[in-house]
Amino acid sequence: MNHLLKTLGSRLERRVKYLRTLRELRSMPLDVALDLDINPGDARRIAALAVYGRA
Repeated sequence: MNHLLKTLGSRLERRVKYLRTLRELRSMPLDVALDLDINPGDARRIAALAVYGRA
């Protein structure tokens, strides 16, 4: 039971980080995103890569 709670907690923490990262990427002004060579349509992939290490 303890292992299950740790696993759920870990997954929840990563999900929160993913959603926070995604929100920040989506709220970035277009000119800033383009300066950083970030396509706004790639926000989900970039957030997943940053948090989970995969797209």
